[in-house]
Order: sequence, then structure tokens, then C-alpha cells
Amino acid sequence: MKTVTLAKTAGFCFGVSKAVDTVEELLAKGERVCTLGPIIHNPQVVEGFAARGVRIVSSPDEVRPDEIMVIRSHGVARQVYEQAQSLSVRVCDATCPFVSKIHRLVSEHTSKGAVALIAGDPDHPEVKGICGHCVGKAHVFASYEELVELTESEEFGKIAENSPVVMVAQTTFHLKTWEKSVKFAKKHYTNLLIFDTICNATANRQNEAAVLSSESDVMVIVGGRQSSNTAKLRDVCAAHCPTFLVETAAELSREDLEGAHRIGVTAGASTPDDIIKEVLSTMSELVKNETTPMEVVSDEMSFEEALDATFPESQLKEDSSRVRGIVTAIAPNEVQVEVIGRKQTGYIPADELSADPNAVPADLVKIGDELELLIMRTNDQEGTIMLSKKRIDSLKGWDTIVAAEESGEILEGVVADVIKGGILVVSNGVRVFVPASQASASRLDDLSVLLKTTVKFRVIEINASRRRAVGSVRSVSRELRKEQEAAFWAQAAVGQVYTGTVKSLTSYGAFVDIGGVDGMVHISELSWKRVKHPSDVVSVGDVIEVYIRDLDAEKKKISLGYRKAEDNPWEIFKSKYEVGSVVTVKVVGMTTFGAFAQILPGVDGLIHISQIADHRVEKPQDELQIGQEVEVKITNVDYDTKKISLSIRALLAPAAEEAVEEAAEEAADAE
Repeated sequence: MKTVTLAKTAGFCFGVSKAVDTVEELLAKGERVCTLGPIIHNPQVVEGFAARGVRIVSSPDEVRPDEIMVIRSHGVARQVYEQAQSLSVRVCDATCPFVSKIHRLVSEHTSKGAVALIAGDPDHPEVKGICGHCVGKAHVFASYEELVELTESEEFGKIAENSPVVMVAQTTFHLKTWEKSVKFAKKHYTNLLIFDTICNATANRQNEAAVLSSESDVMVIVGGRQSSNTAKLRDVCAAHCPTFLVETAAELSREDLEGAHRIGVTAGASTPDDIIKEVLSTMSELVKNETTPMEVVSDEMSFEEALDATFPESQLKEDSSRVRGIVTAIAPNEVQVEVIGRKQTGYIPADELSADPNAVPADLVKIGDELELLIMRTNDQEGTIMLSKKRIDSLKGWDTIVAAEESGEILEGVVADVIKGGILVVSNGVRVFVPASQASASRLDDLSVLLKTTVKFRVIEINASRRRAVGSVRSVSRELRKEQEAAFWAQAAVGQVYTGTVKSLTSYGAFVDIGGVDGMVHISELSWKRVKHPSDVVSVGDVIEVYIRDLDAEKKKISLGYRKAEDNPWEIFKSKYEVGSVVTVKVVGMTTFGAFAQILPGVDGLIHISQIADHRVEKPQDELQIGQEVEVKITNVDYDTKKISLSIRALLAPAAEEAVEEAAEEAADAE
């Protein structure tokens, strides 16, 4: 019997799946889409999108005004984002999260003076993007030999002596070459930081391919010829048995499979499931006339990849994969543990410690803590084990999430990230996706205000096969708001004082949340002085003290007041001035019959045209101008109509009389 074995991790990786799904979602919404370079290295997928109107552009300046540009999973340099922003290009970023992590690492360390060593193909778009996030020096090596040559060069030797070195790898770099390069680098650089950035899926894929090819008579690699990770799979397998790379089932040949009883099949990260299945089906057709029957061994679940489900649940339950460890050291990027019952040293990368990407290791564990952990990768040569705590937590918490979906129980979690279309809430070690429409009681334009806040939500959908959950904050918020609203109307009364939050502004007032209900502060009630718009006094998000001015329980309308009686400028005026007082005022307006002058902010008086001077005045502008400060006498106040009469002339007349008296006295003295 011929046996065809399909590798467990064949097909789309998480990053590629995310990029393809992004384009699909945009097309479903009716968007005109273009991609910055081919969305993936698979000509069949690219041609399929092209038939649906998706264009490929090489730079943001080629994007049309009505298009949205998708950045593929490989990522791009920082300058590309800046160029797109300067051109006002709409961008949808589908960069693989693992690649984004490399961008953050090299940017952070090179900005502090480190030199970047990047293992990868210098012509690959992913590597070009990584280089584009390096602030300082960056050197790329594609092989162990190139690293040795670079290290021995005089130029790099001088740099490495005086600067720290940070070493990362292209996510699809050859695993064995990376391990060999790491050993060499550790011996030659004293101030070295190494980040193993080869994607777990890539490492698993290459390891599986090596094992499968060593047990097979023939290996068939399915994938695009331009795909870097597909080419590496071919190289790995070719070392053990005859290996053939095909892009589609049409390239399969009966002669290639003839005489082979054990056939292994794997596929690159850019290969769709339907092409893999078509290849398997064609294999059956090619050998159906042979006397030897064919059996296909595959794992359908291997096509359901997700960032937090790299390992199937069955593997998580195996005792051999689960260990306990005691924390011995804590660093910003990892936690070291002593693995109980093993001679190997264990380490937990920071991103495998918690489902919250913002979590700090020192805040989560302390030295001496005993943790239950999952083995991610074992390096027998170095005697180390890479471990994960978040995946164990996720497994334990998943049962809680599933039970909550069935019972309708309200859960609590922290908003860990804001992503395309919604937010990610971490609860019981599981990341729950909450769509933007369900993220709050009312639609929010900027979801970033929710980041790191604690929210209550209800699980509304479960995908058990993909271990994904969808939640709703909105349904819980609305229920809570109804309870608060009922409690409010049961005891509300005019005059009650509340501390509320400004929710929105209109041209006529501000709406304030006072705990489950909204009330409006009319623009006239915001300040004792005139304002053109509520934003002159308050802003959305401000916490202010208000009081109830009026209630309409039937229509559920609440009128609020904000200005305080003690701040009433007329009360201040009454306490400071009286008729006959002399005060300095500022001219703020002109009319044909006089000039208005400000005594206090919010209190104006009128200087009648007859009171501007001690002689006839044709128009106020002949004697006064806007902004001028003058001394006046308060001649009359009508508090009912809020009118105040002022006079400049009243101060001039006594002065004239005094001048006449002085002249008469001087004449008498002279006589």
C-alpha cells in the first residue's frame, strides 16, 4: 500500500491567513483594494484577487484616492508608513504579529545605540522591512559563513567592540543555520542580546519536514516558487530523499511518484488549503490504476491555525509536554526557571508569560514562584527548554469561557489591545475578541480610550475548533445602565448635586452622564458670561459637578445646571459697588446712543452719549475706542432689568468747578 502522509503544520500560517482574510473582509465591505506587493507568495491566490479587482502597487504614491492599501504580512519599513500618512493614503495593516514584534525589538535597541544583526535574505521584503525599523547600524547575513565573514571584517569588529549587538532572525529563517549562528555569536560578542524570532510555526514546519522526509521515499512540497519558507522546506527535505516542489496539482507527475511507497507532503505558509487538498486528490488519481492502493494520512485540524492555538488541545493534555518550574530570575524580556525533575534550564519569553501583551514580567511573577508550564521547544545541545505559561492558563481558562457562553454569566477582563475592528480582552488567561460595535454602551470612534481598562462582558459566540471567543461589553453595559437609570428616577429631585462625566457637546449645550442617565447643561447654564460654544467651558471626558435644575420623569428629560450662584457676577458686583462708586472700566461695544463698558466679566454698563464728555458729542467713536480703559462713575443700577448707567461727565463737572474756584481765589489773593 502506498501511504501519503501530510505534515501537521502544512498550509497557511497565522500571519498569512490574517492577511488574506483582511483582503476578503475589505472586498466584502465593497472597498476598492490594492496591496503593497503581492499579498502572499502564491500566484494562484494573487491571480484570484486580481480577478476581483485587487491591484498590486509598489509604493503609496501609486494608490488611487478611492482605494485602501493593505500592507501584507511581511511588513514594511517605517518610512513607508510615513509616506502613506503624508499622502493621506488609507492603510490597512496586515503585518504578521510576529514580524511586528521584530520591528519593535530592533527599533527599541538600535535607538539606544545597539548594532542589529539580522539573519535572513537581504532581498526578502520581510528583511527589508526589519532593516527599515532600525534606527542605527544594521547588518544582514544569509548564512553561517556570511556571519563569520562579517564578524572578522575590520569595520564591523570596531563597531561591535564599542556597541551592544542585538541579533534577530527573519521569521522563516533556516532553523539549523540560526542555531549554528547563535552559538558562534555567543563566543564572539560579549555585549550581545539574542532574540529567537523564528516563528514557532516555521520552526515546527521545518522540524516536521525533516522528520517526515527521513521516513519517506519521496517528498512533495506545495507552494509558490517565490516563497522563502517554501524554498527552505525543499532544502530541508532534499537532504533526506528525492524532493519535488509544485505550485499546483497540475505540476504533479506520475513518474515522480513511481516506485515510492511512502510519500510525504508538506506545504509553505502561503499555500491555501484547497490547493493542498487538490494535490492529494490528484495523487489518488495518478495511482488509481496501480495495483497498490493509496492511503492518505492527514490532520484536518492542522489547517486551523491561530496565534494562541499553536498546539492542539490533545497535546496540551499530554503529561510529557507539561512541567512545573520554580522562578529563579526575572528579566524584562524573559523569566528563567528551574524545571522540576529535569536537568535542563527553562526560560519563558515575555510574550509567553501572559496573554496581555502589555504585561511586565516582574508584575506577574516573583522569584520562588512555582508555575505550571508547557514545553514549547527543547534545545538538547544547549540544555535549555523554551516554556509557555500563557498557553496553560489559556487551556484552564477556556473551560470557564465556554461555560460562561452557555450560562450567560458576566465575566471581567482587561482590554489588552486595540486591533482592526475591535478590542482584545484578556479574561482567565484567554483573549476574547470584542467587535467595535459591542465594545461600549454607545459607539466609540476611538477605541484606544479603552486600552488597559477593566471591562465586564458576556460571551456571545464560541468557535470550539479554532478556540476563539467573541464577547460583548455593550449588552452588559446596557443592562447595568438600565438598573442605574431605574435607581436614579426612584429618588431624583430638583437641587440634587452629582459628579458627572461630559459625554458629548452640541452647539446648544453639553450632555453629562450622572450615573446611568444623561442630562443636558444648556449653553446658558455653563457660564455666567456669554460663550460661543460649550467647548469654551468644558471638553468631552471632563468630570464636573452639576445639579438638577428641572426634571421631566414622563419624557425622561433632565435639565442640569453647572454655574454656581456664588460665581454670579451680579452678586459680586452688588457686594463690591454701589451708586456713586468710581470704577475703571473697559469699552467693549458702541451704539449710536452710547458705549457699553465692562465692569466685571459678565457685567456691563452703558455710558450714554450725553455722559461721555462735558461737551456735545456727535458719535461715541469721536471720544472712545473699543478696548480703551476709562474711569467712570456709577450713576444708577436696576437689578431687575440688569441695567447699569455710567458717566464720564459726572467726573469731569466737579473737576471743572474746582478749577473755577481755584482761579477766583488766585485773583482775590493778587488784589
